[in-house]
This record gives sequence, structure tokens and C-alpha cells, in this order.
Amino acid sequence: QVQLVESGGGLVQAGGSLRLSCAASGRIFSIYAMGWFRQAPGKEREFVANINWSGASTYYADSVKGRFTISRDNAKNTVSLQMNSLKPEDTAVYYCAADRVAYRQPLTTTPGAYNYWGQGTQVTVSS
Repeated sequence: QVQLVESGGGLVQAGGSLRLSCAASGRIFSIYAMGWFRQAPGKEREFVANINWSGASTYYADSVKGRFTISRDNAKNTVSLQMNSLKPEDTAVYYCAADRVAYRQPLTTTPGAYNYWGQGTQVTVSS
């Protein structure tokens, strides 16, 4: 069973930065796309960003485009989310997830397409 563990969340002032990391264990994940999602209290889980199996292709939600950067290191079985120019509306629990289909093309933003999920890490941006 694949296990995903997020880290790097915390409290930051508006305009600040955080870097989230997701470490995979149980198997290598180099053949799967990875995604970041977030969920605020009382809201549905929403797509943030994803990256294909090789790291060559990325896609971002309009709300974070230009501020967030997703990357991966397949040798380390990790995926990261660099978050800059943070806004209060970015406050949420952030989850990393692995696509259930190997080498998927094109990238998918559908939560149901992701088979493995981390426990989440809280990001709070003060106003």
C-alpha cells in the first residue's frame, strides 16, 4: 500500500511563503501523476495543482496560477508545492494525492481519479 505524508504547513502572514512537501513510502511513484488539493471548513475539496509522471507537465487552478509551483523528485519519491504571495483565501488543509492510472495523459483534476491520499497539512494565512 502506498503511503503519502505531507509536511510544511503552518501559519504565515498574507504575502508570505510556505513550501509543502509530500513523501511517498511503500513503493516508488515515478510512473504516476501527482496532485495537490485543498479543503477549507464547510467547502468541497478543490484542485490546486498537478504534475505528470516525469515532471515535464504541470497544471494549476486559476486561483493559484502564478503564485504556486509544483515540482517532483522521482529519485526521492517526493512532490512539493511552493506557495508564494499567500492570501487569506488560501487557508485550508492541503492534501497530496497519487493518480490511479500510470502515465496518464492528459493530466486530470478530478479527485476521484487519485487513488492514494495523504493525511493533510494545515495552512493558515493571516489577514
